[in-house]
Amino acid sequence: MAKNRWNKNPILSFVDSHIINYPTPINLNYMWSFGSLAGLSLVIQIITGIFLAMHYTPHVDLAFNSVEHIMRDVNNGWLIRYLHANGASMFFIVTYIHIFRGLYFGSYMFPRGILWCSGVIIFLLMMATAFMGYVLPWGQMSFWGATVITNLFSAIPFVGHAIVEWLWGGFSVDNATLNRFFSLHYLVPFLIAGVVLIHLSLLHTSGSNNPLGINSNIDLISFYPYFYVKDLFAFLIFICFFSLFVFFAPNILGHSDNYIPANPLVTPPHIVPEWYFLPFYAVLRSIPDKLGGVVAMISAILVLLIIPVINFSQIRSSKFRPLYSFFYWFLFADFILLGWIGQKPVESPYIEIGMFATLFYFMFFLLLMPIIGISESFLIFNDIKTDEELEAEINSKFKVIASEQNTDNAFFLGVDDNNLDEEDQYDSYNMLLMIKDEAKSIRVLPPLYSLPL
Repeated sequence: MAKNRWNKNPILSFVDSHIINYPTPINLNYMWSFGSLAGLSLVIQIITGIFLAMHYTPHVDLAFNSVEHIMRDVNNGWLIRYLHANGASMFFIVTYIHIFRGLYFGSYMFPRGILWCSGVIIFLLMMATAFMGYVLPWGQMSFWGATVITNLFSAIPFVGHAIVEWLWGGFSVDNATLNRFFSLHYLVPFLIAGVVLIHLSLLHTSGSNNPLGINSNIDLISFYPYFYVKDLFAFLIFICFFSLFVFFAPNILGHSDNYIPANPLVTPPHIVPEWYFLPFYAVLRSIPDKLGGVVAMISAILVLLIIPVINFSQIRSSKFRPLYSFFYWFLFADFILLGWIGQKPVESPYIEIGMFATLFYFMFFLLLMPIIGISESFLIFNDIKTDEELEAEINSKFKVIASEQNTDNAFFLGVDDNNLDEEDQYDSYNMLLMIKDEAKSIRVLPPLYSLPL
């Protein structure tokens, strides 16, 4: 099919194969639009960030005033700044939904394990970029947030204090710190864009998951125009939601103390990071030991990397996993609870609630997920065969069919070798590989070009 296309240009052919005629499962719903929305958010952040960098001054004496200059003196500077500040929140909103959708529908299972891990790496880079960006306005919360978070590295035995001074570029958060944070904040988004391309490449290699969690290779439609229109509608809804914050409540997701210039001599009564860091900040505070808290906070993110390894379930979608689905919604509520705890003062009963929520968070991934996966193999009868087992079984039957095809009058389920070229035969053959009918009167023939004799 590809060799018969009118499109011979390699660049346009790439666009055609990966965007226009990209084969997509027919049953995808709007939950699959959040991946595209995350890409749109990244583009918005890069474009607005470039324009902000044209007017921002990374100096401790000028940074705060340069932000106010952008807001008051630069034409439409207020719009660019609010798009960038609220765009970070929108980026994390769609990313969190994208992650929880993957957890619900089993997008971490084979053959998408590496795809899932690449997404976790993108998430880590996002968090690093957002933290450094939060420091740049050089308000009170920016300065003290940078001081608290960078001081966490001092918990590392023996080399902790040396690492902190290396990050600061001195003995406190100062001009050198601001300069290097600005440089890295400008650079890392382009690194994220590169990892996103790898993420998309892995996605188009293994194919998209679907709500039913079944192999949908026999029921695919082209991305354009069907899912193009679906994503376009999702984009419009997202822009409307985004605009509500930019034009009507631009500061609601920020902290009022960041409109006070940074003052190393005045500590805010309650230091909190941006809202999208709060669940992990709550994990950090829930552990009494400083080093233990840092390890727990980092582990809360890195635990996502091992999900493809510790999952033992053969059932992909939670629609058919009632026990997992029950605990999944507890995890979702627990994550919201951790975000709420993260903004509360360190006092009772918030400390105890945070400890319990942290315990359940790790228990879900490290204990419940493997146990539920193992239990399902005993509680649910399923005769699921892997693609390799199915292909080996059918190929073993082809040899018998090939030796009997001149004498056996049974009904053959195969492809018309005379009217199809080699590539079309392979497409039809791959479709037939999904058939599990054990009836002896039905035979599956391989394509003529690859008859396994």
